[in-house]
Amino acid sequence: MTSDLPLQILGGISAREFLRDYWQKKPLLIRQAIPNFESPLSPDELAGLALEEQVESRMVIEHGERPWELRRGPFAEDVFQNLPERDWTLLVQAVDQFVPEVAELREHFHFLPSWRIDDVMISYAAPGGGVGPHFDNYDVFLLQAHGQRRWKIGQMCDSDSPMLDHADLRILAGFDETDDWVLEPGDMLYLPPRLAHFGTAVDECMTYSVGFRAPSAAEVLTHFTDFLAQFLPDEDRYNDADIAPVSDPHQIQMDALQRLKSLLDEHMGDERLLLTWFGQFMTEPRYPELVAGEELSERDFLQALQDGAVLIRNPSARMAWSQVDIGLLLFASGQSRLLPEHLLELLKLVCASDALHQENLAQWLADDDGRNLLWELVKQGSLEFADE
Repeated sequence: MTSDLPLQILGGISAREFLRDYWQKKPLLIRQAIPNFESPLSPDELAGLALEEQVESRMVIEHGERPWELRRGPFAEDVFQNLPERDWTLLVQAVDQFVPEVAELREHFHFLPSWRIDDVMISYAAPGGGVGPHFDNYDVFLLQAHGQRRWKIGQMCDSDSPMLDHADLRILAGFDETDDWVLEPGDMLYLPPRLAHFGTAVDECMTYSVGFRAPSAAEVLTHFTDFLAQFLPDEDRYNDADIAPVSDPHQIQMDALQRLKSLLDEHMGDERLLLTWFGQFMTEPRYPELVAGEELSERDFLQALQDGAVLIRNPSARMAWSQVDIGLLLFASGQSRLLPEHLLELLKLVCASDALHQENLAQWLADDDGRNLLWELVKQGSLEFADE
């Protein structure tokens, strides 16, 4: 993909223009981003997913037992038979991990790092349904899939923005409307982080939300320091060799703070460890229990491929790769592997290909490092054999 070519999904502007002018800056309404889009999933099929134990779902009813009532799935079938005729919304997370046709939507966003995409959530709303005015701390593309939804855009928000007193939902207490759009099937709205928005179903409608992962500074510090600590020996401590005599033993001098900062900088500045942690963190599966490996011998693994078996990426797995001074790093479902540089094309193939088989893997199956990597990924669960 050339970054300067116009893209239909972005309304005819290029990826470069979008990233320069809109990404994390301001909203963009795109009429017919996917012309004549038809949802690969019906409302009944979405409701069926919400009955499943392994699927994360919730429902928001504006006028339930109390205003903006939240219910969490999995739901029983009779729940849908007893709902009001209007003003409620069903939201189902990570539908792309369960429905391959929904996962294909991610291919429209290859101008962005794939490891940044969190999931494709789908909402179904009865007329008048919505989840109230709110803001998110991540980027999102809202694709209208069925019916009409009215989107109102408001102010930029932060953690100090007033919220309604609600135990379960983060609903803004105030909303300063700046724009008002009705989206038809195929229309899409991009929203940057922290922008207030309020969606309401005009009629029965479905909306696909492609959301992006963005770890908070608190998450980065907490998780990275926990990761880093496992590599540090106990004797590596604060020290003050050559300290000068103090005039007041109760005062913490600024030179003590500088020594402490040097200790932190020495370890926090290790770029290779930071990259290793970041790759593992950003590829952690949303549902780790769905990335289950397969115990098989190398001989059985090779025999299966020779017999025509096809390897695919586990729909719940996440993969990325990077290059360091001592080789290549492959990140697969929260784990990392250091690999020799001659496997670069294999890493790209594993991360990007929809299907791996004897034909496109032949040269790598003849390579000890390549063959072992593929076998290990199957045993880990990031790759799996496709069902017949």
